Amino acid sequence: MKIAVLSDIHGNKEALKAVLDDIQQRNIDSIYNLGDILYGPLFPLETFDVLKGMDVKSVSGNCDRMLLQASSDNPTAQYVINMLDNEHKDWLNNLPFSIQTEDFYFCHASPESDEQYLLHDITINGAILKQPQDIMNLVKKIPQNIIFCGHSHLPAIVYLPNGKVIVNPGSVGLPAYEEDEPFYYKMESGTPFANYTIVEKHDSDWSFAQINIAYDVSDAIKQSEKLNRPDWARALKFGYV
Repeated sequence: MKIAVLSDIHGNKEALKAVLDDIQQRNIDSIYNLGDILYGPLFPLETFDVLKGMDVKSVSGNCDRMLLQASSDNPTAQYVINMLDNEHKDWLNNLPFSIQTEDFYFCHASPESDEQYLLHDITINGAILKQPQDIMNLVKKIPQNIIFCGHSHLPAIVYLPNGKVIVNPGSVGLPAYEEDEPFYYKMESGTPFANYTIVEKHDSDWSFAQINIAYDVSDAIKQSEKLNRPDWARALKFGYV
């Protein structure tokens, strides 16, 4: 068995195409997507069209849920909401919170919330990796030993003392971002590449490969600047905010 897991596309169609092109060359059995799919000052409808033609199993992220509101005081969210028709809204509304298979559990952020970081605590000094026991407490009800989460945009593989493995594939479409709540912090992958993860079974053991894909980011940068989002333009160009 060989699967690909991607997350946090955020309307970046060129990054998504580059990742899917790479996946198609690797004899992948299944593709899973951890949410936050269309939100961003980029190309939401084109991103939807790319995914619509692919066999990609997707869950809902917090930003997907946000787009189902009739209106938003967030200008970037409203930019996307204004574009959506019933087909897009129905698709978003039908995305599950999680997907479970015999071996894997897939969610956007944590099994408890689509806004809760599973692997990181946010402090005044930035994001720090949680203690193993704190992570185990968040996944104690999950029977699968391999758990996938996104949301932080930071690629990570964490092995826990109870035998579970938590995998964050990073972000396909937005390698860095900043937030003001509960206080200012930033998440930075440090690379402009599109990230995703390949998981493969060898006999009874699983191996994990974090993949970084270069792509032409110029259109995404221009679109970010056009919509007055220089923060997105910087993140897309450098992987830092």
